[in-house]
Amino acid sequence: MPQMQTGKRICLGAIGLASLLAMAIPGHAEPPALAVAALDYIDTSGEVRDQQADHARRLKNFADALRSDLAANGTFRIVSLDCPAAGCAASVTPPDELIAAAGKAGAAYVVLGGVHKTSTLVQWGKIEILDVARQKVVFDRLLTFRGDDDTSWQRAEAFVVRDILQNAAFK
Repeated sequence: MPQMQTGKRICLGAIGLASLLAMAIPGHAEPPALAVAALDYIDTSGEVRDQQADHARRLKNFADALRSDLAANGTFRIVSLDCPAAGCAASVTPPDELIAAAGKAGAAYVVLGGVHKTSTLVQWGKIEILDVARQKVVFDRLLTFRGDDDTSWQRAEAFVVRDILQNAAFK
C-alpha cells in the first residue's frame, strides 16, 4: 500500500512539472482574446444607384474575414460579442456598453471602426483596437482604398490584417 501512495505522488509530481514546463515554453500561452465589433458604413458619394445591399454584404464579409484571418494566424483568439438588436457598432452602442459587452465575452481587445465612401472610387476606413481593461486605444489606423467591388474590399481587409499583425506590440 505505501508503494501506491509513493507512485501516486510521483505521478502527480510529474503532471505538475509537465504543466509548469508547458506554461514556460514560449508559444504555449493562450493568445489574447479579441472581439471584432460590427463595423459602421457611411456613403456620401452621391451615386444614383442604390448599393445599400452590396455595402452591407461587403461590410459583413470584411468583419468576418478580419475575425477569420486574425484567428488563423494564432496571434489572437477570437470571441463573439453578445450585442443588442441594434448591434455593437460604435455608432449605435455607447462606449461603456461596448466595453461591458467585450468584457463579458472575455475579450482583452475589441476592434472598432468602419468605412466611409466619399466618391465613386474612394473609400476611407478607420480601424481602432481598444484595450478593454485599460479602456485605451492601442491601435489606430486610417486607410484609403480605391474601388467599390468585392476585390477592393478584400484587398483592404488583407492590408488591415497585415498591419495589425505587424504592429500588434500591444499584445
